[in-house]
Amino acid sequence: MINKIDTIEKEEYKSVVELWEASVRATHHFLKEEDIEYFKPLILNTYLDAVELRGIRNDDEKIIGFLGVADQNLEMLFIHPEYRGKKIGKTLLAYAIDHLEVTKVDVNEQNEQAVGFYKHCGFKTINRSALDSSGKPYPTLHMALSRSSNS
Repeated sequence: MINKIDTIEKEEYKSVVELWEASVRATHHFLKEEDIEYFKPLILNTYLDAVELRGIRNDDEKIIGFLGVADQNLEMLFIHPEYRGKKIGKTLLAYAIDHLEVTKVDVNEQNEQAVGFYKHCGFKTINRSALDSSGKPYPTLHMALSRSSNS
């Protein structure tokens, strides 16, 4: 069912943003519609170019999950809603830790599923910001990989 993790090309960015939006709408219920519309062009035109981008594909070569890493920080990890609960997030995270040397992640505090996922995968909260990185009122947890539980 799942093919290898590989790089995502610039011409695939539009489908990556579509996947991002579907994932956010399924998991980020705290975001307002105007926030989603605010972030979409930023992701397409700025954020994707600022990270090492990797995707995981299904048998039809369609991207079903992706991650972005910069400076050992997992900047983004999104799974298409139809593929949630199928260990794709764990597979991508393990790849990021093993191959891209990820040790940190920032996660929206209100995204309780994501917070729980990262805790389960060995990350611990080391700090908290009241605002997200773009200054919006979405508290962010700064988490670091606990070396003792790197599984």
